[in-house]
Amino acid sequence: MNPSRRPLICGNWKMNHGGPSGVELAMAVARLAKAYPRVDLAVAPPFTALAACAHECEAANVAVAAQDLHPGASGAFTGEVSGPMLRDAGCTWVIVGHSERRQRFGDTDAWVAEKAAAALSHGLSPIVCVGEKLAEREAGTTLTVVKVQVDAVVDVLAGATQPVAIAYEPVWAIGTGKNATPADAEEVHAAIRGWLHDRSPGLAARTRILYGGSLKGDNAPGLLGCANVDGGLIGGASLDAVAFGAIAQAAQAIAAG
Repeated sequence: MNPSRRPLICGNWKMNHGGPSGVELAMAVARLAKAYPRVDLAVAPPFTALAACAHECEAANVAVAAQDLHPGASGAFTGEVSGPMLRDAGCTWVIVGHSERRQRFGDTDAWVAEKAAAALSHGLSPIVCVGEKLAEREAGTTLTVVKVQVDAVVDVLAGATQPVAIAYEPVWAIGTGKNATPADAEEVHAAIRGWLHDRSPGLAARTRILYGGSLKGDNAPGLLGCANVDGGLIGGASLDAVAFGAIAQAAQAIAAG
């Protein structure tokens, strides 16, 4: 973790806690936030709970992220949610290109870039997810695969005036209990930082690169302690405030030196 970049710990609730239980979890995270003044915390509830959770998080300075968006501002797109709608619901961040969206819903690199551009145009900060599948890692093509995904969005991110983040999530480590070692994570994060630097040194310096993939309290110190890991995009562990807090605590300890 680099002290010039404030760590970001974002909990992606996925298709969980879409009603009253989401409000309760948001309240619990809001209570936790006071203990971690050196860390930016964010939660990404389902669409159905965004506004209610934003209400609970606002006073605690916990950000709210959406899990996806449609590039259009409005229109005949049944079932979709636009950037202006997310802003109205209280969001300041939005996740784009999550591996589940890429694999199960057909989000291409070009579509992810379009979503990231739309997010920025509507005042939302994108968390752009990139990562390789198990077969790609075993074939030794991790950096090749990830570079293609980063290249698709780098020009979009370079033009941003608000905060942006990239989340490296090895697909084989999401929800499997497996995770990259600190050395594995740092190799990819350092490569991403280098590619961003090639585009713009300023972009590389300000972009927070998060790790996502079975990040938990017990492995957080090692992973978050890597020089180019600026936080985490948390899945399963974000569904419990105590488990989420343990990761925030690790980030706080590292940030405090």
